[in-house]
Amino acid sequence: MKKAKITDYFLLTILSLIWASAFFNIKIATESFGPITIAFLRVFFGSIPVLILCFYKKITIEAFSKDWYWFMLIGLINLVIPFFLIAYGVKSVQSNLAAILMSTTPLSSTILGHFYTKEEKFNFVKTIGILIGFAGIVYLFSDNILIDENNFLPAILILLGSTCYVIGGVLTLKISKKRNENVTGSILIWATLILFPLTCIIELPSQIIPSFNSSVSVIYLGIVPTGLAWLLRFRILKKNGLIFQSQVSYLIPIFGIFLGYLFLKELITYKVLISLIAVVIGIYFVRKADSKLFI
Repeated sequence: MKKAKITDYFLLTILSLIWASAFFNIKIATESFGPITIAFLRVFFGSIPVLILCFYKKITIEAFSKDWYWFMLIGLINLVIPFFLIAYGVKSVQSNLAAILMSTTPLSSTILGHFYTKEEKFNFVKTIGILIGFAGIVYLFSDNILIDENNFLPAILILLGSTCYVIGGVLTLKISKKRNENVTGSILIWATLILFPLTCIIELPSQIIPSFNSSVSVIYLGIVPTGLAWLLRFRILKKNGLIFQSQVSYLIPIFGIFLGYLFLKELITYKVLISLIAVVIGIYFVRKADSKLFI
């Protein structure tokens, strides 16, 4: 991979901001929409830019090929379940807490990678990073000002949603030889097909009169953080590699806290800041171990 330039770091920062912006927009969307509807609209609007790209580049979508069950399973675990859990949880907790909880994905992926891959085994540095990161999350749950008996379970569900992303990533290895655009387009199609009947039956969106802000937020969630951000991620991956792209993990919770305060005036306690620092340090150790900078 080529040495990263200023423009590459700029695009990485933009990607981090986009993904971080999803959390406060989910919070706004929950004012009018239920969690299943939010999940459905995210995958529906998110599929549009991806499918347009596939059509433009003449990439075949294999959603209904002989491997359809993998696309369906990955769509369910990597999109349907986490999108629902996050939307359900954010309704009861601050969006900045969700940003921190979701930032544990690299730590969870390291744990699963140890058990399900041959290349990504634990070492001393990774173990230290995981312990520091999850200690930060445990400490976050001790913040009685922001997490209490009324929203403890929603916070746990957000954490579970981040784990679903990791499991979905492991399953994607089963079809890793297929083009990324094809895989993303196919799982978005299946996620849309799964969520559409559930939305119509359970939450009856036709009876909802959403506010303007919620409508804008849910459309934004689909097109930008779900669709366009994936395309930007793919560009960064292709040019700079996975290790460079993975640095978004440091920035997302930081931007998530800042944006939550800026747009929603969300409270930032000292325990939130300490938890954030612990998680970022934990991710730093894990990433450095992966890049073999520790000897």
